[in-house]
Amino acid sequence: MLSIFSSRRARKWTIGVALTLVVLLGSGFGLLKVANSRTFQFFGDIVDRVDTSQRVVALTFDDGPDPAGTQAVLDVLADRQVPATFFLIGRDLAAQPDLGRAIASAGHEIGNHTFSHERMVGVTPGFVADEIERTDALIRATGYSGEIPVRPPNGKKLFALPHYLSEHGRKTIMWDVEPNSYPEIDRSATAIADYAATHVQPGSIIVLHAMYAGREATRQALAPMIDQLRQRGYRFVTVSQLLGYQGR
Repeated sequence: MLSIFSSRRARKWTIGVALTLVVLLGSGFGLLKVANSRTFQFFGDIVDRVDTSQRVVALTFDDGPDPAGTQAVLDVLADRQVPATFFLIGRDLAAQPDLGRAIASAGHEIGNHTFSHERMVGVTPGFVADEIERTDALIRATGYSGEIPVRPPNGKKLFALPHYLSEHGRKTIMWDVEPNSYPEIDRSATAIADYAATHVQPGSIIVLHAMYAGREATRQALAPMIDQLRQRGYRFVTVSQLLGYQGR
């Protein structure tokens, strides 16, 4: 009789462990999806595009500033008279303050891409506050005085960053058009420009990585991308300006 009870307890224990593992694995998979989501987070507002009927689009650049490509990007934007939003990394901005000042003096919007570019998953509230506030201070030191939008590195976020931004009345800015994320597109300037032009819709946010040395194809794609979108009737605005078109 004792052996029967023991075997029943063993089966219950085994089933309990199995169910616990299923729950943990399921919740872990769910959290991973949230961390990667461009449209959902647990706290505050997240924006991947704006719901509008107006043919407006925000052109954004992630990372840097870097000497290899920042001025080339600024030159194209100046030639085409296009405003853009630059999500800069604090450590790169600290290393290249003159490039930060060049972006600000050209009239572009500057966003916060954290100081270290670490993924904002499994981090503490104190770490997040330091990452954002150090970078905000460096952005202000460029002479930029406008709104400072925030974009998590690689789009990864979970609890601490969205909560911090929510507490400070700031949105998490993502994107809905990302030609650099597809290797077969990323290697060709023509493919990058065509992809962006055909995937943009009213209220879209384009993300590009154009400032580092290995991003020549993206820099070459910039002018034809702008031209194609203008031919389709699109106007370029900063992220903060784009948010004002919500519901219009």
